[in-house]
Amino acid sequence: MASKMKKTDVEFNANDFVVYPTHGVGRILGTEQQIIAGMEMDVLIVRFEQDRMTLRVPLEKARSLGLRTLSSKKQMEEAISTLKGKAKSRRDMWSKRAKVYDDKIRSGDPVSIAEVVRDLRRRENQTEQSYSERQMYQAALERLAREFAAIEQIDQTTAADKLEYLMDAA
Repeated sequence: MASKMKKTDVEFNANDFVVYPTHGVGRILGTEQQIIAGMEMDVLIVRFEQDRMTLRVPLEKARSLGLRTLSSKKQMEEAISTLKGKAKSRRDMWSKRAKVYDDKIRSGDPVSIAEVVRDLRRRENQTEQSYSERQMYQAALERLAREFAAIEQIDQTTAADKLEYLMDAA
């Protein structure tokens, strides 16, 4: 297995954390060559521990599929700043809001995910959330916490607690 994988302007290294939009944070195990549809190609092997899943991504398609390195500290600070902002209450039907929120989570963009967390966070003075709102909040918080944890080199539970603390303190 090669230790460095180069594709255009992004270099992926074995053991580096990466973000795949639909699955969140994973760790690169390395590369291997596979024959797919009669063509030999290099694939990145990415392990998503939280889902107990290993994904093989064609190296030449990694960028177009949205695979990226972890956010910079500056990008994460922008997401945290978004978390601390005032929640935007929308009057749309839940099904419409849920679609928008789901798209934001699946985008893999930490600022968009932070918007979902901020908007779905239940404050003491708010009415009870529905089951699906709580589920979506939890999914967004976990996704954001995984990337925050990898950047800060802390565990995911500590990262989630820290993010919730920052929202409470705001």
